This record gives sequence, C-alpha cells and structure tokens, in this order.
Amino acid sequence: MTMSHTLRGYLRADGRKGIRNVVAVAYLVECAHHVARAIVTKSDDTEVHLIGFPGCYPNAYALKVMQAITTHPNVGGVLLVSLGCESFNREQLRATIEASGRPVETLVIQENGGTATTIAKGLQAVARLRAVASQAPLTPMAVSELVIGTICGGSDGTSGITANPAVGRAFDRLGAEGAACVFEETGELVGCETIMASRAITPELGLELEKSVQKAEAYYTVMGYGSFAPGNAEGGLTTQEEKSMGAYSKSGSAPIVGILKPGDLPPSGGLYLLDVVPDGEARFGFPNISDNAEIVELIACGAHITLFTTGRGSVVGSAISPVIKICANPETYRKLSGDMDVDAGRVMEGRGTLDEVGSEIYDLVLAVAGGERTVSEALGHQEFILTYKAFDPIGPACLPLRRAS
Repeated sequence: MTMSHTLRGYLRADGRKGIRNVVAVAYLVECAHHVARAIVTKSDDTEVHLIGFPGCYPNAYALKVMQAITTHPNVGGVLLVSLGCESFNREQLRATIEASGRPVETLVIQENGGTATTIAKGLQAVARLRAVASQAPLTPMAVSELVIGTICGGSDGTSGITANPAVGRAFDRLGAEGAACVFEETGELVGCETIMASRAITPELGLELEKSVQKAEAYYTVMGYGSFAPGNAEGGLTTQEEKSMGAYSKSGSAPIVGILKPGDLPPSGGLYLLDVVPDGEARFGFPNISDNAEIVELIACGAHITLFTTGRGSVVGSAISPVIKICANPETYRKLSGDMDVDAGRVMEGRGTLDEVGSEIYDLVLAVAGGERTVSEALGHQEFILTYKAFDPIGPACLPLRRAS
C-alpha cells in the first residue's frame, strides 16, 4: 500500500534541492586524510561527513567528481583540508564551491602548525559552516526533482529474481513521475547491449549504449578478468551474462533517455545509463575497486539516494547521500537484517510479490527523501572512495533530450 509523504528540500542557490544538509570535510591528498578524519570524528555530528581524494598528482576526473560532490544539493557547506604541496587544484575547487553559493573554508596543514592545531582550527571552521548551512531554506519538493541511483553488490542467484526486478518496478514508477533514475556498471551489462539499445529513444543513443558495453568488455579483456567475483559463483551465478541479466533488470522497462559519465548531471527526468568504465587504453586497473566507488560516481551525477541491492550481503552506506539496502536472499536477510532496509527475498518464500516489494521501495524512497533515516545512516556508515580514471566528454547523441531542447 502506498503511503503519503510530504517532501521538503533544502533550497540551493542553483535552484536544486537537497534532502540532507551536510557539511563535507574534504581532504585533497592522503597526507591530509588523518587530520580531516579527526575533524569529522571530533565534531561528533552526523551531518558532518568525510570525503576526499588520496592522490598527489592531478587528475581531471577526480577534480570533476570532487566539484560535483561538493556542490551536490545535499551539501550545505565545505571545509577543504590540504597538506599544501599536493598537485590537487584546491583553488579551482574552492572557486567552484563559492560560485555555487555555498560557504567554504580552506585549511593548509603546512601553514597552520601541523596536526593538532589544524584539527582545532578545523573544528572551529566546521562550527561556522554548520551555522551557515542551518540557515538554508526548506521548500516543498516534488518527486520530479529527485535523482535516484541504483547499484548491485554481492550479487547471487537470487538477485535477478527478487531485489533487482523490484528496483526496476520502483524505477518505472519514479521515472513516470518525472524523477531522474540512473543505473550503471557497463561492465556488468555485457550481453545485454542489444536489448538495452532497443529501449533507447533514438537510434543514435542506441548505438552509444552498445558502444559503452563493448568498451567495457574490451577493457576487462585487456585487464584479464571480468566483473565476476568468486562470491558471485558461490552464490549460484554461472556466467557473466547471467549476472548481467540480473543487473540489467534493475533498469526496469522504461525508455532509456541518455548516457552519463561520472560528474554529468541528468538534464531532465527519465532513465539514464551511467558509463563508469574509463575511456582510452586500459591503464588504471580495475574500473571500480569496490561498490562504494560506484556509489560516489552516482552521487557525482546528482543522486539524492542510492538503491543498493545485494544477495550475498553488504553493510555499507555512503557519505553525502543515503543508501537504501535491498536484500535479495531471504537467508541473507535473516543473517544481516540489522543492516537491511528491505526484505526482497520474501518473494522467494511466497511472502510477497515483486509489485509489492517495488511499492515498498518506492514508498521508502519518498520517506527517506522526506527525512527518514536509512539503516546505514542510523548505523553511522559514511563510506567514500575516489580513485584515478579518465573520461572523454559525452557527445550530443548521448543526451538527445538536451539536443532537442
């Protein structure tokens, strides 16, 4: 049964609305990680989150993602923590945040007396940023203003039977109401490219969808492995294609209106594929070192909430945007119920239908968007991972609705 939810968002200067009002403490090199983490820990505030990039040499992808994350509508203020000699372009990042209308402060450890004094100054800065962020006006928010992402992790033989198609049903409903829905991981769609292309709203977009999966397959071939883990096989999956079909079912049945790359924002509502495999030659290793790296990329595309399906089990959440965990396997749910939001595995035992679980997911999305905390939020999960990648800009064929407007 669908419940009624009143959505209210934090209005940002660019007109977007956030469902959370986080102050992000961002380290700009691994050498500043400890200081930034200590500031977050000592602040003892669930609305102060740690994010960052560990690399010392610059990377255009990392800068784009950090710019997108620090100006995400769920973010109300930012503290940048720099060692001082890293190559990350902190001036450009700060200028981007300032241009978005958000308060931002920068601490350079080499100029502030080291660890202890920078932590002390960081706590004072966070207090100032929280005070400003708390003044963000709350305003009514429509479902059509939401961006919802989805990812599967720790998949097994039940994932494509219960949780994933239930998410697809929720996606169909959210998209029909104007929300932007984003599914991803082209490396886990190998074998689905033709049927996926048939859902594209233009032939040109269909071709781009096929090319994105072919690129992923070529990348994995060079690296010598696919997106198929031992746990997938232990959970009953037999081939990459079988895993792909289960992952693909998260996308639902709506037409696909575009392709995004990390840091690109959907220009309108509808269903989008997020291409997460780097462009060019394979030189960065595994395209995503963990599920949390993909969640970060979904958030960089504006996702207010991520729907995370799992058969084997997962306990993670995320910084910045809430994660709703949907368990596909009833046995896993019984073991890890304290980390799950939705028991989709009940479909396997005749305790519910896919339509009922899809409606539950839809209702929970609106509840979380209305302020209800997810299980991972309540447990304090705020995972964040950002590594090196490289992407070419998307072409006009990837966003036909933008081209038409």
